[in-house]
Amino acid sequence: MSNSCFNVPTMFQTFGPEDLFSRRCIWVNGPVIVGAGPSGLAVGAGLKNEGVPFIILERANCIAPLWQRRTYDRLKLHLPKQFCQLPNFPFAEYFPEYPTKYQFINYLESYAKHFDINPHFNETVQSAKYDETFGLWRVRTISTGGPNPVEVEYICRWLVVATGENAEKVVPEFEGLQDFGGHVTHACDYKSGQSYSGERVLVVGCGNSGMEISLDLRNHNANPSMVVRSSVHVLPKEVFGKSTFELAITMMKWLPLWLVDKIMLIIARLILGNIEKYGLKRPSIGPLKLKDTAGKTPVLDIGALQKIRSGEIKIVPGIKKFSRARVELVNGETLNIDSVILATGYRSNVPSWLKENEFFSNDGIPKNPFPNGWKGKDGLYAVGFTRRVLSGASLDAISVGHDIAKSWKEETKQKKKSMAARH
Repeated sequence: MSNSCFNVPTMFQTFGPEDLFSRRCIWVNGPVIVGAGPSGLAVGAGLKNEGVPFIILERANCIAPLWQRRTYDRLKLHLPKQFCQLPNFPFAEYFPEYPTKYQFINYLESYAKHFDINPHFNETVQSAKYDETFGLWRVRTISTGGPNPVEVEYICRWLVVATGENAEKVVPEFEGLQDFGGHVTHACDYKSGQSYSGERVLVVGCGNSGMEISLDLRNHNANPSMVVRSSVHVLPKEVFGKSTFELAITMMKWLPLWLVDKIMLIIARLILGNIEKYGLKRPSIGPLKLKDTAGKTPVLDIGALQKIRSGEIKIVPGIKKFSRARVELVNGETLNIDSVILATGYRSNVPSWLKENEFFSNDGIPKNPFPNGWKGKDGLYAVGFTRRVLSGASLDAISVGHDIAKSWKEETKQKKKSMAARH
């Protein structure tokens, strides 16, 4: 699959013993895939089926670290399993319609095993740059798997960015937070409400994580107040026993997006009632349009709304500032609180390492919207940035796998021809 690239003298450098890292240079006869989450695994599986060699680089020491390390215990997939499976490997029949996070992790591990995908773990990409002179990508990493850190440079024709939209946590700055004195954590480090029992907890953010954490806290006898700074779409998880998402997908086959949005809002009003009176203001743009244009996912209610109605989860406006054991809100109200959980979301980390500014925007998302955001130029690809959850990532993975396989086979044929001609 790969061999040392010292036969490319212009890319080979020597370093003195005073160097901090030992450096290695590796030629990859196929693509380098960055990220071993569902997107990276799906691309790998497609390439395996086509007989194309590849390397997957993963900074953590396991596949799907977002799922394994940075999700709370009670998490279940918000969408039915048929929308979350990866290509060519369905979920086991006995899995429930909404698998738990543990079942999903188990599925991903089975997927990697089935396709014999073995990522290079503990390898963090420092930079990836296209070398115009040679028409190759140079991917520099630091490998921390051994006793000493090793710097490695991979040379390849194709680069697949599969680090996703949720690579880094977003931690906003709040005035006075350093003086608060209580426990402050990001949602990615939250596991369960058990340790918060009896506490007054401020949950900052009202997306799916904020809602679900608030519900979990209340179920563990904590007293959550949830900050709702802007507007939010809340939809029922199911309509007449059918997944709301499935219903929307079905309607979109026959109806324009704006009409599906209108129908969804009418259904939400009928099932959930008027939620604005509880402080949950709806955006002026419909839920599907908003997801499409701004990437804001509507909240699928799994029980938090009932606790909001009963006052067990308190809705509060934006934060003005923190002080010792309390928070002042923009409406002048002051709350005494013990802990803060920041359900303030995640972002892409692509701009920090990919030295390229044509294909990806400054916020680390491909500039071209779905379904045309998977292919850049010079052998650059992206998977898992569709804002269309796992089903979008799977579609992109299939496109990327086919496209790379086609180029790889053509190039391999050309090489064989030129070698035969030489002999």
